[in-house]
Amino acid sequence: MKKTSIRKKGSPNILLVNPWIHDFAAYDFWAKPIGLLYLAAILRSSGFNISYIDCLDRFHPKTHLKGSSRYGKGPYLKTRIEKPAGLKDINRNYSRYGIFPEWLKDDLETLPRPDLILVTSLMTYWYPGVKEIISFLKGFFPGVFVVLGGVYARLCTDHAKANCGADLVIDKESEELIITLAEDLTGYKADSIIPFQGFDSYPYPAFDLQNKVDYIPLLTSRGCPYSCDYCASSFLRQNLSFRSPENVLKEIIYWHEQYHVVDFAFYDDALLVNAKEHIIPILKGIIKSGIDVRFHTPNAMHINRITYEIACLMFKAGFINIRIGLETADFDDIARLDRKINQADFIKGVENLIKAGFKKEQIGAYLLIGLPNQKMQPIESSIIDVKKRGISPILAYYTPIPHTRLWKTAVDSSRYDIEKDPVFTNNAIFPCQKGPFSWEKITHLKKLLQT
Repeated sequence: MKKTSIRKKGSPNILLVNPWIHDFAAYDFWAKPIGLLYLAAILRSSGFNISYIDCLDRFHPKTHLKGSSRYGKGPYLKTRIEKPAGLKDINRNYSRYGIFPEWLKDDLETLPRPDLILVTSLMTYWYPGVKEIISFLKGFFPGVFVVLGGVYARLCTDHAKANCGADLVIDKESEELIITLAEDLTGYKADSIIPFQGFDSYPYPAFDLQNKVDYIPLLTSRGCPYSCDYCASSFLRQNLSFRSPENVLKEIIYWHEQYHVVDFAFYDDALLVNAKEHIIPILKGIIKSGIDVRFHTPNAMHINRITYEIACLMFKAGFINIRIGLETADFDDIARLDRKINQADFIKGVENLIKAGFKKEQIGAYLLIGLPNQKMQPIESSIIDVKKRGISPILAYYTPIPHTRLWKTAVDSSRYDIEKDPVFTNNAIFPCQKGPFSWEKITHLKKLLQT
């Protein structure tokens, strides 16, 4: 059973749920529902009774999994299920990732009946798991109002309203409105309303509601000044905003001292933007504090902003996994997709990291594959070019995303009707290739990575 806040007599019970994933593959690469847990913290601080269910919990008391692998990452429990209609020809197993439904039932039976249920969502093509969990919750708690938010809800609002089964779908960021929404739906007057004054006005995300706090995602800024054709960041958040360096440092120290957390993963889309006022003071504060922790950058950093000073500070602060968003090493064509890097930036950024002390195996460059009308030769050349620099090429499968500039091209190039059903945008099936899914292409590229 998930931990709950200390119950306040007369306060409504709100249940927050992180749903199952339905997919061909899924793995916990420092993945936590940070937005949902921000909402949990805000609601809890305003007097609501909070319960939390994580259907992806790798540390559920009944699980046979070992829990963490290196640095907090690890596999999800999975159960093979039937593939969605239209994907029967894909020669891959399809699974529900997360705890068994009977475990979920047992956990729900230990909780007080909720007055309101909040469900989050992430990848658009994971909506079948969202739909399943909402149906499960409505069957278990008949008559309880269910609200859906998150990335899928915002990118595919009409589809979510028509298909997911929620009573209300939120198509905007929820921190500003969650207290008012909870008051309206429960009839309860909150103890206090936190004014929207940026991240510094929020309590830390309620990671303490997890069965185990094995790592902590950090969000120190929101938004991105770039507008790459394949990315929806500018749609999801139009303005760039920052937390104060002091607040970020306090949060790191809090989780380290109170919960003995060692691994932290930055979720920022633009971690190095405004570096002198933001990341540099954060890094200097970490170094000055003397805490022994590790940092990871799964969302990738802008290589053109990695100066030698920043590289040295990251090394001294304890950064372990460095990921850069290269997308392609075909620099003659890169401006078509990515407006933030050129060949000189790439070479200089890698040199700065190596000179600062990072080992080459600690540095990985994401390369996008599966783009509309993309040929194999540029991918192969990009892999070879990255390896020549001594760092690791990492294949990142392209997902067609609504509200991006590349969406129309993706729709036109896809062999599926991706406008009608987001399940067909699954990057594991290479939806923007005219030909059928091919294990041979994937095997060929993976062998090239290893040679």
